This record gives sequence, C-alpha cells and structure tokens, in this order.
Amino acid sequence: MTKTRTTAAVLILVIAAALLLAVRFGSVSLSTGDVVDALTGRGDPIKRDIVVGLRLPRALLGALVGGGLGLAGATFQALLRNPLAEPYILGISGGAAAAAVTVLALGLVSAGSWVLPAAAFGGALLAILLVFRVASVTDRSFDVRILLLAGVVVGAFFSAMIALWFALSEASTVRSAVLWMMGSLAGADWGAVVTAAAYTFPAGMVLVALARPLDLLAIGEETATYLGANVEQVKRLAFGMASLITAAGVAVAGVIGFVGLIVPHAVRLVVGSGHRALLPLSFLAGSAFLLLADVVARLVIAPAEIPIGVVTAFTGVPIFLVLLRGSLR
Repeated sequence: MTKTRTTAAVLILVIAAALLLAVRFGSVSLSTGDVVDALTGRGDPIKRDIVVGLRLPRALLGALVGGGLGLAGATFQALLRNPLAEPYILGISGGAAAAAVTVLALGLVSAGSWVLPAAAFGGALLAILLVFRVASVTDRSFDVRILLLAGVVVGAFFSAMIALWFALSEASTVRSAVLWMMGSLAGADWGAVVTAAAYTFPAGMVLVALARPLDLLAIGEETATYLGANVEQVKRLAFGMASLITAAGVAVAGVIGFVGLIVPHAVRLVVGSGHRALLPLSFLAGSAFLLLADVVARLVIAPAEIPIGVVTAFTGVPIFLVLLRGSLR
C-alpha cells in the first residue's frame, strides 16, 4: 500500500508540473506570473484569452483523454488476460475514423465544429454495438476470444470503408482525415472538456468498482464464478464502460495510440497486477503521459505542431520495448 500511495503522489506531482508546462509553453511563451494573473482574472486580456480560452481546456482535455485511455487499456488487458492488449482492439478507432472520414468527404464539417466529434463518437458506438452483436450471436457465453475476433473483423470493415473514401476524395480532404487520425488536442475547448468528463468519470468509477471481480477473472473464469463473481455480467459491463471511455476520447481528440498499451504495463511493473491500485494509477499515469506528449508536440517545431499521435508512437515504442525486455528478464 505504501508503494501505491508513493506512486500516486509522484504521478499527481508530475501531472501538476505537466499542467503548468502545458499552460505556459506554446507558440506564445508565458511566465508563471502571467498564468497566475490570467487564472485570477488579472493581467493582459490577450494573455487571459490564451490561458483560459485555449491552453487550459487543452491541458485538461489531454489529462482526461490520456487518463481514460490508460484506464481503458488496463481494463482490456485484464479482460483479455493479455498485457499487450490496448483500447482500440475492438475496432472502436476504426468506427470513429470511418465516421469522421465520411463527414469530411461529404463536406459536412462546415455545418459546425460539433459535427466531426459527434460523428466520431457515433461511429465508435456503432463499432461497439456491431462487435457486441457479432460476439453474442456467435457465442452466448461472451468468450473473449470471440470478442477479439469480432473486433478484428469489424475493424477491417471500417478500414476498407476509409480506404474507399480516400480513393474517392480530393487531396485536401484526405490530408484533413489523415491528420485527424493521427490525433490532436488542437481543437480543444471547454465543451470538449465537459463532454470527455461526462463520459470518462462515471464510466471510470464503474471500472474501479469492478477491481475485485477483475482480479478474480485474472485467476480464471471458473474460479471467479466459484468465488461468487457474476462473470458474464462483469465482462459485459467492463467491456462496455472501457469502450465508452475510448469512444469519448477518440471523438474529442482523434486516434491516439500506445497510451492504453504502455501505460498500464508500466504501472503494473511498479505496483503489481492488483486492479484496486492498477486502475486508478493507470488513469493518473495516462494523464501525465499524454500531457507531456502534447507539450512536446507543440514545442519541437514551434510555432507549427506535430500530431500528438506521432509523439506517443515515437516515445511509446522504445519505452514499451524497454519495459518488455525488463519484464522478460
């Protein structure tokens, strides 16, 4: 327990520091005093708009999306009993991306800034429903192997749809779609923060409450049933909540990979595989990771910006290889 509390305290400090960096640095560099003045309603009105209207919602959205992906990744790894599983394994990103590309190709984005996130969220929910439907028709016992196969099939279908739109669309549309699929927090606003929080926090609390049943599932489904866990209900509820969190993250920030893969794995190496500690710490670690990645994305080629998905991939792959090598040893 001491290690868990120490890890949580360290992660909270890292998140606080990352939030400060995210608000201070960008195309216009601000001092800590400027940030404090802006948050207290004083100082230059332009700097206040930069801090309160642009950077603060972007930082909070990054913390929510990163935390949600870390939590969802830990849940999927528990349910599939595979430490290499990650949130997009059920075709969720494919459904969201297909819906977003469809909206871009048809020119519907001009109707309002809400159209693209709404379409992405709807596509992600459609993918979840399709995967659950295919899995339940094939095997009423909700076998995780069948669910995984259903996710692969549904994801392949949406990938084919995206490829078709790319072939039929103009170059500018293709570029916009590719940039969205790389992930970005550039369009963050307070509405997106509220949307992400409205789905992430309630679903996250449900997942944390399922920590003990998930521990039992890790032992084996038969043993979990013998010890009193309603295995099928736990699997459906956990899959649904983790998928909902992922869908919300994809809708507001695009497709961001590796957070849900490496963050739970790293946390597991520090505090073990008990989900009572693993789930909340994965949320904190995911928040810290994505916040720092967003700062890097904005500063490397400032004033231009790298898609945050590129940063998470470049940093996530070597980190994961190091962690994997250490765990094998």
